[in-house]
Amino acid sequence: MSNGSRHALGFVAGLLLPPLVLAALWYGAGMFGPALRQSFVIDWLGAAALAAAAIGLALLAGSRLSPVASLLGGLWFTALGLAPVAAVTGAGIALPTDLLPGVVQQGFATVADSGLQALLGVMLLVVSVFPSRWRARGVTNPVVYDETPSYEPAPYDQTLSEEQRPSLFRPDDSTRPMHRP
Repeated sequence: MSNGSRHALGFVAGLLLPPLVLAALWYGAGMFGPALRQSFVIDWLGAAALAAAAIGLALLAGSRLSPVASLLGGLWFTALGLAPVAAVTGAGIALPTDLLPGVVQQGFATVADSGLQALLGVMLLVVSVFPSRWRARGVTNPVVYDETPSYEPAPYDQTLSEEQRPSLFRPDDSTRPMHRP
């Protein structure tokens, strides 16, 4: 795959994958946390959504995908993670409260207000900075098999005396007290 097509696929993945990961993260946090805190039960649908969000984050941060995907995902996550901070500091940004459904809004508030979303965004941005991810893979030349050995042949013409020749049934003389020097 050429470098341009890899980055084009990364661009498409960077546009499609982060909203899905965010939706799964917000839904999972909105369902899993309150059910565990209030009823002491595990909401398996919320846990599955959190697992899907973790898999999506791993795909975004993975080294096989173009860094454009993690760059776009990091921008999404960081911007939405810093929105509550901007709203609190009076930057003129008011977050709409009725834009998301109840459970997803609660998950967004949990994840964004705790700083986890901004942390994940910065992580994705840092992952996309490494220069080795932007370079194309080097062309590898096939190695031709060489049949000649790279070592010297064993000296088979030497004859060993009886003392030098190893025996399978005879123990080493140094272990027997009567044969010690």
